[in-house]
Amino acid sequence: MHSPDSTSGTRAAPFPGSGLRPEDLGSAGFRAGHSAAYAYATGSMYKAIASVDLVVRMGRAGLLGYFGAGGLSDEELVASIRRIRAELGDHRPFGVNLLSSRPEREERSVDVYLAHGVRRIEAASYVRVSPALVRYRLTGAHRDRDGSVRTPNLIMAKVSRQEAAEAFLSPPPAAIVRDLAAAGRITPHEAEIAGSVAMCDDLCAEADSGGHTDQRPMIALLPAILTLRERMASTGPAAGRVRIGAAGGIGTPEAAAAAFVMGADFVLTGSVNQCTVEAGTSDAAKDLLQHARVQDTILVPAGDMFELGTKAQVLRRGLFFPARANKLYELWLRHDSLDELDEDTADHVQRRILGRSFDEVWQEIKSRYVESRPAVIERAEQDPKRRMALTFTWYFARATRAAMEGDAGSRVDFQIPCGPALGALNERLRGTPQEDWRHRHPDDIARLIMTGAADLLSRATHLPTPVAAA
Repeated sequence: MHSPDSTSGTRAAPFPGSGLRPEDLGSAGFRAGHSAAYAYATGSMYKAIASVDLVVRMGRAGLLGYFGAGGLSDEELVASIRRIRAELGDHRPFGVNLLSSRPEREERSVDVYLAHGVRRIEAASYVRVSPALVRYRLTGAHRDRDGSVRTPNLIMAKVSRQEAAEAFLSPPPAAIVRDLAAAGRITPHEAEIAGSVAMCDDLCAEADSGGHTDQRPMIALLPAILTLRERMASTGPAAGRVRIGAAGGIGTPEAAAAAFVMGADFVLTGSVNQCTVEAGTSDAAKDLLQHARVQDTILVPAGDMFELGTKAQVLRRGLFFPARANKLYELWLRHDSLDELDEDTADHVQRRILGRSFDEVWQEIKSRYVESRPAVIERAEQDPKRRMALTFTWYFARATRAAMEGDAGSRVDFQIPCGPALGALNERLRGTPQEDWRHRHPDDIARLIMTGAADLLSRATHLPTPVAAA
């Protein structure tokens, strides 16, 4: 039920003996490779919702957390890494997110990570492997005296599709490696050994999660990716060393136990950590999150991939944002410009949703992009449908900012990424001191989930043997 551990090359027994402990679950290679007590991690959440404080709290508990670097400026990113390093030192685990983005943005982030010795990244939202990601992976790669290849920069890739999983289980694309070597971005030795490594150390099957999601059920996605790994390992040994984890829907001991029974080497949590003291969102958002039930989430267009039709899962309980977001997307699909909207619809969008005129919104957008990305403005001024998309997604950005800042005047417009796992955890904590988010901490949630999973699996292995019918 587990992959061969990369530290030993031997296959661990699934649930040996009795009296399982949380540190017995999952891959010993994961625990050793990340200096972590459990085969468990907290995932990154955009704009430092997975905050410095959250990552530091996890690291001090001997647990792995990934910092939410997406959407931060270079200066904010550097300052955050320095703070984490100052708090955790060199021996406690932590990682940082690398979000699929514009090539120049990815390159700048990788420059920061390499300059500051960040040895773990969580690669998210990738459909294909990028040059920046390959450069991070191969920098410092070398052969030990015994001939084995070592890659000091560790990648955990989150995927929800088998084609993306295949890309990360494979060696870095040869064409990208050649281009990086020719440009002097990696050394000839790093390029030479690229074919002997997979693009990641850990591959996380991301099922029904908060934020961007394909809403694939874990019970189908995880086995499919485990099978893919085994098939690829038959021709490429590097793929067989990749550990496969589960994310999306992990919020209770039962969910984690199910993942480990299916063969997960580790589990990763997301939404449940957003409702903790350390999460970098507002108290007002956390007040809403702690009352969420399993059915209180809904799909909306993803603001950063609006024109591609990508979906994101958000909280809907007590909020107008989901209905308004879906309305804007419906209007964009049906019309080619703002001028096509009838008078009543245009008035409703400007007064009730945007809170200002289309022209006022456009001036804000122009002031944001005119120096940093002038091509965005030029294209939109020539393409009315593109301008319409930018105008509408301005609302998504404002809704995210309002939730993070706790803007009381915009409460009904909060955009709060959230999956159903939080509803399951809330139900479990109802009637306990942790019902209030002010008593929740990410390391305590990790212990609850992993200790509970170990107890469940210990009891399951000692069920009486059924008596066969005569």
